[in-house]
Amino acid sequence: MTEVPVCPVPHDNRVHPLGPPAGFEDAIRNGPARMRWPNGVEGWVVSSYAGARKVLSDKRFSANRNGAPTMRSEGEPVVESDQPGKLHAMDGEKHLRLRRPLARGFMVRRMASMRPRIQRIVDEHLDEMERKSAPADLVASLCLPVSSLVIAELLGVPPAHQELFQATAREMLGKNGSRAEYEAKAAELGQVIGNVAAIKKATGDTGDMIGLMVNETDFSMKELMLLTVVLLAAGHETTSNLFGIFVLTLFEHSEQLEILQRDLSRADVIVEELMRYATGRLSGVGGIQRKAVEDVEVDGVTIKAGEWAVVSLHANLDEELCPRANELDLERRTVSHLGLGFGPHKCLGANLARTELQILLKSLFTRFPNIRPAVPVREMSFRDDMLTYGAASIPVAW
Repeated sequence: MTEVPVCPVPHDNRVHPLGPPAGFEDAIRNGPARMRWPNGVEGWVVSSYAGARKVLSDKRFSANRNGAPTMRSEGEPVVESDQPGKLHAMDGEKHLRLRRPLARGFMVRRMASMRPRIQRIVDEHLDEMERKSAPADLVASLCLPVSSLVIAELLGVPPAHQELFQATAREMLGKNGSRAEYEAKAAELGQVIGNVAAIKKATGDTGDMIGLMVNETDFSMKELMLLTVVLLAAGHETTSNLFGIFVLTLFEHSEQLEILQRDLSRADVIVEELMRYATGRLSGVGGIQRKAVEDVEVDGVTIKAGEWAVVSLHANLDEELCPRANELDLERRTVSHLGLGFGPHKCLGANLARTELQILLKSLFTRFPNIRPAVPVREMSFRDDMLTYGAASIPVAW
């Protein structure tokens, strides 16, 4: 049997900032590819739609990330997998014990009740952009502050601590993040969360996520702290990055931007297609890590017990999911993409992300129908130093 070659992980070298890393598509062309990550760990990249769904839903793969392949080239993990409250690295009943009560705070009905408040937050930031006039940086003016304020409100953390949220997220999600720096920021944020939790406990308030956790669950304070920090960091990073990428994708596809502007009432469907296409195009090997606990065959390759499988969201460009999957088509019907995950660990905040993105998309292009990039997209700066890729700034004019 021919030995499967170990390919170097292609990263930080995109031919176009909105495209996959150079060499990645060639590496995965013939099915699961064996690769070595910057931290020296080897694993299989799974990039077909069927294969990705199998890895993310099959109980023979564990979400525990101790020893996982990572884009960090040196240093220890910022947060260990077995730390209390690390929801996305747990399996089975341990995972469900935390996830079930948290899911109540992200239900569709709860998101519907938040829509008016999210709309006000977005409108206030658009008002400020309009008042200051063009040019503006869309990341600093809209993407980042809106997502920070929304997740803070959902959780019940005072919005005055936005800069602390963002600093903690940079250490947690940075490729060169420092555990010491993260722990210092997390401890500072933990004091804020602890004070909020004490007030919620004393008043019995269950109107936000911290109130729900402290009054209606058996979570320990360590679990509550880490869950809140992770939700704050992931909540504002994910939505902020996605929306920025959506806007840049539309700038690069003028014919699709015209489709959006003809009927902004279809923002819900359009968000799904943008998410499918953008996450598929950008996804390299950062992916979603799973460890086989027994031998499993995926796309004709046996992933042996103890080996790593890393799901690439390039699976969203698989023709098995939809025809012409490699093209952006805002008139396409909604398909079951993997942009927000799949299986028992599907993104807990998926309903919130969709709600925010729909409101942001419709509001921005209604307020500024002639918005355009102030510099070519290729000349903009991107966050290659982060595990969550996105634009560092988006200069726009209108």
